[in-house]
Amino acid sequence: MNALAAGRVERIRARLHAALAPSELAIVDESAEHAGHAGARDGRGHFRVRIVAAAFAGLPLLARHRRVYAALGDLMQTDIHALAIEARAPDET
Repeated sequence: MNALAAGRVERIRARLHAALAPSELAIVDESAEHAGHAGARDGRGHFRVRIVAAAFAGLPLLARHRRVYAALGDLMQTDIHALAIEARAPDET
């Protein structure tokens, strides 16, 4: 992983930890798999996130995704082109 990609992963990690205090968090940069993809030409990356947090307890899938997007805020405009999310509550792992 190059320095730019590593920095993006760390920014994503920091935002999600600050907003959702996950008990588990895995972030995979899949950008290299999408090289040449029309949507990736702007330099933003493709990421996969698996997050387990008590904040998701009782929330439907769409609300969980909205919480993740809200936590990432402007990174969705500056660093992230595509984001695959697996968001679970601790009792769903």
